[in-house]
Amino acid sequence: MLAIGEFSQLTHLSVRTLRRYHEAGLLVPASVDRFTGYRSYDPHQIPTAQVIHRLRELDVPLLDVRRIIESADPGSRAALVSDHLARLEAELDRTRTAVVSLRRLLDPDPVPLAVELRAVPETTVAAIEDDVDVDAVAAWYAGAKAELDAAVDAPTGPLGGVFDNALFEDGRGRVLVHLPAADPPSRGRVRPVTLPAVELAVATHVGPHDSSDVTYGELGSWVVANALAVAGPVRETYLVGPADDPDPSAWRTEIGWPIFRVS
Repeated sequence: MLAIGEFSQLTHLSVRTLRRYHEAGLLVPASVDRFTGYRSYDPHQIPTAQVIHRLRELDVPLLDVRRIIESADPGSRAALVSDHLARLEAELDRTRTAVVSLRRLLDPDPVPLAVELRAVPETTVAAIEDDVDVDAVAAWYAGAKAELDAAVDAPTGPLGGVFDNALFEDGRGRVLVHLPAADPPSRGRVRPVTLPAVELAVATHVGPHDSSDVTYGELGSWVVANALAVAGPVRETYLVGPADDPDPSAWRTEIGWPIFRVS
């Protein structure tokens, strides 16, 4: 048997932490002296203590740690760990995106945004549209993209999106995702839609979609300074996306801001 101090040294868990795990029923000592309250541990408990230590380093909640430790099914244990790792990876992606955006915003000598004025003709496309909450756009977009990919056999250009101003202003608005096609089909939610002709100020956002707000801000500032903005939906064209390259730094999204050209 090992005294709590010895067990602490072997597992790199402090005595205070071991006491807390005991009180929580997470790592119960092999025996506790009923007179002195001294805790003793079995050497066979060392691997369990080390697993707990690693899980807590990954910020796994104590309740989930207990489920993992107590589960006799390897598959269930692996699923619990995988779910938490997926959450950590998502948080890490958000952190990386925020860091990239902050560096760009705080750069004392930023690279000027390249803006192109473009006249887009009337176009009939295969499209899916609906009123969507801003927090649900990503999931809705993924479903719409999959349905369009299945319905359009030979697209004639990249996927695009049209986003109503209310989506940004009110948190809910009309969203249309489309694929250009020679003969747009009517299948499921997919139907032919004619997009009107429009004049756009276009800039290309480089990188993950989560950081596109920085490019939106820069493009909007350019429009205010150089053109007459028109009340109308913003258009996006996904030149390179996750389906083309798994590296988010390689993604390219054109953002089109409706304008009225004076000359």
